[in-house]
Formats: sequence, structure tokens, C-alpha cells
Amino acid sequence: MPHISHIKKRSIEDLVQENYVFAGVLHYFGISFYEYEKHSLEDVCQAFKINPRQLINELEVWAWRKDPSREELYLRPIEVLVEYLKNKHHYFLRHELPFLSNIISGVSLKGNYAELLSDLRLMFPLFVDDFIHHIHEEENTLFNRIKTLQEVENNHFRLEESLKVLNMPSIAGLAEEHEVHDDEMQGIRKLTNGYELEKNAPTSIKVLYHELQNFEKELIIHATIENELLFPKAVELEKEVKRKIIKKIKSN
Repeated sequence: MPHISHIKKRSIEDLVQENYVFAGVLHYFGISFYEYEKHSLEDVCQAFKINPRQLINELEVWAWRKDPSREELYLRPIEVLVEYLKNKHHYFLRHELPFLSNIISGVSLKGNYAELLSDLRLMFPLFVDDFIHHIHEEENTLFNRIKTLQEVENNHFRLEESLKVLNMPSIAGLAEEHEVHDDEMQGIRKLTNGYELEKNAPTSIKVLYHELQNFEKELIIHATIENELLFPKAVELEKEVKRKIIKKIKSN
């Protein structure tokens, strides 16, 4: 990476154009990149009382951040998998969605992009509300159900209380009802014409489309992990718990 003294003199627009991740790092520090595109990094850091080196270090951390592979997650116990998914939910709610909302609500452009942003300002909040509802529902039903099954398996409930598990909706049934949120972005894909960029698109639109595409990919990966790793593990856990309960009943 170039020396910090050289980076400080470059404009925010130049730095973001070079690496869109930089826009997310600026948002992390409370800076909306599109409001300071023509300012130098040095001037922005002085205005926000931020050490430029701290900001660059954070960029490097983000650049090297890597999620575990599906193979690695498969080898982990179900409670680790649930915790990983909860952390991703937290990341979506605390960073991804606020960052996207900030761009959509804050960027001001003319022409076709003004109409696009106006439509997104109507559509995106509806998507966010639905997504948050989905996350809460998933954590309150599926994740809590898995926790209960583990507690039964570890003999934390008396037999009478454990019997209630047999009357709960099955994990297989929850799997069938599971909603894949990739479908919820169909409207956004259509509105942006599949994230197609004009040759001279503004930097803010380039960043927005890049972040929307990344978020969509994350949702697809997230749903795949749930459908292909979490649910099969949960189904097996449920089967084992039910076998254990039935065995206890027969032994009494």
C-alpha cells in the first residue's frame, strides 16, 4: 500500500473509485463518502478528528476479512453454526442495511438517477422491514427450538417437560416454510436493470450497485448455509432427542 502521506492527499472519490470497500470503512467512522468526494482524505480526517492511519488500518482489516468455508462450518457442532448465523444477522442489521439505506436516502443526483433513487427510497425500506421480521422470526422459532432440543438432550428438563417437544412443529416442517430472501431482491434487480451501470455512472451509484450485489450474494450464501447445513443438523438433533425421550418413556 502507498505511504500514508501520499494517501492523505488523495480525494475521497479517487480512493473509493480504487476500492469500493473504502466507502464502507468511511461509513463505519460516521462519514458519508458521497458528501466529501472532492475533499482529500486528510481534510476529512481533520474535520472528523480521525487519525488517517486508523482509517487505513481498518480498511486493511476489512480487505483481509474472510468467512469460514461451508466445509469448515459443516465440521462444527450445531451451536457454533447457529452462533455464526446470529453474528451474520447482527452484521447485516448493524452495517450492511444501514450503509445501503444511508446511500439510498442521502445521495442526490439528477436525471434518470434521481428517479431511480426515488423508487429505491420507496422500495428499500419495505425490503428492510420484511428482512428484519424474517430474522426475528428465525431466531425466535428455529434458533430457540434448536436450543431447547439441546437442553433436552443434555437432560436439563424433566421427562414431563421433555414430552412437550414431541408436540412442537417439526424441524422438517420449519424447513419447508423457510423463506429464501434472495427472492425479495427481485424488485431491486429489476429496478436497477440487473445492476447494469452506464459508462459514466457517478461514483455513488457504482458503490450502491456494488453493495447491493454483494448483499444479494451474502443472502444467497446465508440461505444456502441454513438450508444445506443448519436444517439437516437440526433434523438429526431432533430425531436423536425424540429417540431419547421414547427410550426414557419405555424404561419407566
